[in-house]
Amino acid sequence: MTIVTQTRVAPDSAADFESWQRNASRIIATQPGFVQQTVLPPSPPTQLDWVILQRFSNNKDALSWVRSNERERLLAEVRPILIGQDDVHFVEDASGVLPAPASAVISTRIKPGQERPYREWERKIAAAQARAPGFQGYRFEPPVSGLQEDWLAILRFDSEANLEAWLASPERAKLLDEARSFTDEYRTRIARTGFDQWFRIDNSIPSAPAWKQNMIVLMLLFPVVILFNAGVQSPLLVERLGLPLWGALFIGNAVSVVLLSLLVPWASRWLDWWLSPSGGSPKTELGGVALVLAIYVSSLLLAWRLS
Repeated sequence: MTIVTQTRVAPDSAADFESWQRNASRIIATQPGFVQQTVLPPSPPTQLDWVILQRFSNNKDALSWVRSNERERLLAEVRPILIGQDDVHFVEDASGVLPAPASAVISTRIKPGQERPYREWERKIAAAQARAPGFQGYRFEPPVSGLQEDWLAILRFDSEANLEAWLASPERAKLLDEARSFTDEYRTRIARTGFDQWFRIDNSIPSAPAWKQNMIVLMLLFPVVILFNAGVQSPLLVERLGLPLWGALFIGNAVSVVLLSLLVPWASRWLDWWLSPSGGSPKTELGGVALVLAIYVSSLLLAWRLS
């Protein structure tokens, strides 16, 4: 079972929340049945909330944690810097709840006695979204008695652009209008993963911002491509073996992806002081950017010499 918590933090309290989250992560890691935690920071303007996924090996241990006095104490500590109420949802899914590059968590509260029409409507919207470009999967979870009053849906798409296109589509808007007669409210939150699978420095701290992840990937991708082209692609694949350029490029891209899966985790540990700093001071931010830019320049000089 995965516990999906969505919470909004006061704008001037992000550093305090990160500090609290580290302490909370150390405590939850000692709980029976705990498997993994992933913390997704806000990504304005579309995602304003922190999304925290806490995965347990079974339902009993997950629910025990939610009901524990330790968790209540932690929530009491952080509540003064939160805005509004947390959204907490429970998802039974052996493969996790965010396997796709872009996912949306949709919670819906229906009017009493309207379960049957809501179920019928849910089948209609499930069929419609399955036809949307980039659709990868859909989960539908009923309320958990005594813990979660909302119905929960999780959509998975291959890209954020396709996900947002479906969320803003006229077809979905029409279906939502049909549901107004039997729903009280619904909320949609987007959760992203991007290159996160390469950047898991420590699950107790928030993931690095997307722009930093992109800078690191480019920092490593360019020299890998240049060196492979100079040492293997041009002299061996093209000149000696006679492969067409498109075939050699495909092999080069495949090799680059494999190498990046090894190099990016190493680089993320080396640059963890910049990717996920505890304080986020301007000096730290500028130092990390300057270092990566210097590596860009060095890579360009290397490419120039090789050419």
